[in-house]
Amino acid sequence: MPGIAHIEIAQFLKQHHLAQSLTISEIQTLAEYVTHAQFHMDQVIAEWGTLGEALFFCVKGEMAIVHHTADGDEVEVVRVRDGEMAGEMSFFDRQPRSARILAKSDDTQVLVLTRARYQRLKVEKPYITVNILEQAIISLDHLFRNLSQDYTDFSTYIYGKGKR
Repeated sequence: MPGIAHIEIAQFLKQHHLAQSLTISEIQTLAEYVTHAQFHMDQVIAEWGTLGEALFFCVKGEMAIVHHTADGDEVEVVRVRDGEMAGEMSFFDRQPRSARILAKSDDTQVLVLTRARYQRLKVEKPYITVNILEQAIISLDHLFRNLSQDYTDFSTYIYGKGKR
């Protein structure tokens, strides 16, 4: 595996909350299904409008989820840090990506799980995919909570406390 050894991927996965309920053997199995990719600052990891054919797990650095506004500007929605997942919405709903995923550090490293490998993993090791789904739910929950708080803060700023 170029760039990072299989053992390093397994080491990362052991520390990742995705793998908390997996055995060492299952972690090593999962490591066989992912690949490693490295990105530079502001390099596109996944493009807006494309179909999500992969999930991304941040190993090192940060990723930003960036949304296009109606007037063509880009707004950062959330930062994805070490141990977190990105790209799950389009991956699971098979709709075009509603945001761009950018590397936000000079040495952003991610583990990539493609749809084809996920499908294989789902058949061969369903217990591991259940853990990935649980992690996706947690990731989306964090995103929703952050956006809800931002909306509440903005609404309070615009309309005042307790008014709408």
